[in-house]
Amino acid sequence: MSFIIVKDLNKTFKVYTRDSGLINAFKSFIKREYKEIKAVDNISFNINKGEIVAYIGPNGAGKSTTIKMLTGILKPDSGKILIDGFTPSIDRIKYVKNIGVVFGQKSQLWWDIPVEDSFLLLKDIYKINDKEYQKTKEELIELLNLKEFLKTPVRQLSLGQRMRCEIAASLLHNPKILFLDEPTIGLDAISKVQVRKFIKEINEKKKVTIILTSHDMTDIEALTNRVIVIGHGKKLYDGKLNDIKKKFNNKKQVEIVYKKMTNFPKVKGTEVIKKQRNKVLLEVKVNEKTISEVIREYSKVCEIEDVNILENSIDNVIVKLYEEYNL
Repeated sequence: MSFIIVKDLNKTFKVYTRDSGLINAFKSFIKREYKEIKAVDNISFNINKGEIVAYIGPNGAGKSTTIKMLTGILKPDSGKILIDGFTPSIDRIKYVKNIGVVFGQKSQLWWDIPVEDSFLLLKDIYKINDKEYQKTKEELIELLNLKEFLKTPVRQLSLGQRMRCEIAASLLHNPKILFLDEPTIGLDAISKVQVRKFIKEINEKKKVTIILTSHDMTDIEALTNRVIVIGHGKKLYDGKLNDIKKKFNNKKQVEIVYKKMTNFPKVKGTEVIKKQRNKVLLEVKVNEKTISEVIREYSKVCEIEDVNILENSIDNVIVKLYEEYNL
């Protein structure tokens, strides 16, 4: 049986609307008009214990609403959520002891007190015994390299330092599930690498099930190969990231550095993007022509000094996916 079961999940919000202008403002006092927005529309998926799954989509797709229902903050209008035997909105007190949540733009640490004091407050909130707390805290300090700023007030930390502390705070009570919402937002390259490495380690060592939402496709590519894509509240895709890449990454750019070429060969499935004195940049349709075949054709008319193959970035691949669904 799956660890997380989501079936036919729905959530609709009523949004107050009115036209601009003073007269319309007065009219709205007498009779308010609303429109219904289907934030989550009949979504279903299963996640196994110990999986890392990326839950992605453009802004307004319904990601945050889904996460809020999975964490028990919001109650679904209809549908079923069963996580480790709990229904989040009904069994919330028992359920939250098993989950950790990190929101990239919201803090669970107390702003004006040292990080370690925030950890102690969370220890009391989750009723963690002294021995277990000390063991887990020391492990997290070592893995996330927190020792040097444990006694620093949160407001004095850099963003990268604070995010590492946020992740540690969410794991102090040894949760079975970790929800990560934009965990690397605003971080520099070094901090991003550190956070990704830790997420991988905690998943492998403790088999923590992780649901990740992020607009940083490098995060997703580094952490998981399974993605669930939603748009306009509907599930559009649930499967391997590699399958999306194969579907939308059917063109590659090849740069050939050469000596002495008089005539450029016309090779089927290729297009010359740029020519320079001793260099040509080609776009190759890999479903029509292999890279090795292109190089072979060019080697007939010139001496090739170097070849560079430029892959389509994961960001461009996801953009193409969104375009296919008109998101």
